Amino acid sequence: MKQTGNERAYEDLAHRRAFGDRVRELRKERGWTQEVLAEAAGMGRGYLAEIEGGRRAATIDTIHRIAIALGVTIADLFTS
Repeated sequence: MKQTGNERAYEDLAHRRAFGDRVRELRKERGWTQEVLAEAAGMGRGYLAEIEGGRRAATIDTIHRIAIALGVTIADLFTS
């Protein structure tokens, strides 16, 4: 099956959306706002919102800071 540019872009970003959904899930389990998690992870709320929305790719350093702030392992951010 031939993919159009839009279909390819959708597939390329699915992993970002899955990661962002997992971060949001863990954040909400704790009853935290984006502001609380962003502060605990040392980043801006807007940046966190873009990660949760799948619009921004997180670096390994950012992933590490999010994991520490949430009290989970990095692996926990990729599994549900």
